[in-house]
Amino acid sequence: MSPATAVDAARLTALLALLVLTALLSMARAAEAPLWEFGLGVGGVVFDDYRGASTAHAYPLPVPYLIYRGDFLRADRDGMRGLFLRRPRFEVDVSLNATVPVSSTHSVTRSGMPDLRSTVEIGPALEWHLWRSADGGTRLDLRAPLRTAITVQAPPHDIGWVAAPAANLDILDAFGRDGWNLGLLSGPLFANRRYHEYFYGVPGAYATLQRPAYSAPGGYSGTEALVALSKRYGNFWVGAFLRHDWLSGAAFIASPLLQQRSYWAGGAGIAWMIGQSSQQVNVDD
Repeated sequence: MSPATAVDAARLTALLALLVLTALLSMARAAEAPLWEFGLGVGGVVFDDYRGASTAHAYPLPVPYLIYRGDFLRADRDGMRGLFLRRPRFEVDVSLNATVPVSSTHSVTRSGMPDLRSTVEIGPALEWHLWRSADGGTRLDLRAPLRTAITVQAPPHDIGWVAAPAANLDILDAFGRDGWNLGLLSGPLFANRRYHEYFYGVPGAYATLQRPAYSAPGGYSGTEALVALSKRYGNFWVGAFLRHDWLSGAAFIASPLLQQRSYWAGGAGIAWMIGQSSQQVNVDD
């Protein structure tokens, strides 16, 4: 394996681990809990190369389990985030997401075009706490993240922004089963022209008879729905997620690179606890 290939593989592993961490991780709420908990495990994810692609890949990967319940930095069911502002009804934190690289040599549709680089998305997210059950076991939130997308390369390249407002429902002890945590999320996606152009645009230099030139506009990017289920068993944790996106009506629907009007992703993992903090903190959410 060449040094460049090794670096790409390391970046891919890190990005996939971030995706699994964000999609799978679930924090058990209690009056007091350790300041931090850490574990490692194994898992796998399967998803289309990009939203609307007809090719999919499966990736085995390590699963990091990290919980940190600090005043300003959190790592929990919402992934890694910094709490900039917190009030009883709303909070402002950091939202993260990532995409994996796509090799054009392995894609008939993108053959001859530049490869898609891995991207990292980061930006603020405003979260409104809309409703809580009397016992705190069920809660409904509205999240409104706005993220800048940057390619993972040297130097990094800004490819635009993404907005992903969504309703998020968390249920503890789901289905009457003690300790099972269920998360449901759904909402529309929006992005600017440069972001859509990166994934769905076809410059004239790469146009063919089967792949005409196309300039992607900004706007509506489809609707996502995600379900995640997890449970903590003493010193180990299990979780799984499934995501489906509907692309009908998206601004880039006419792109010749769009091969299907849906997107699927799923994964599962198991992690064993390695250690935890002796310091206990109050958990009030």
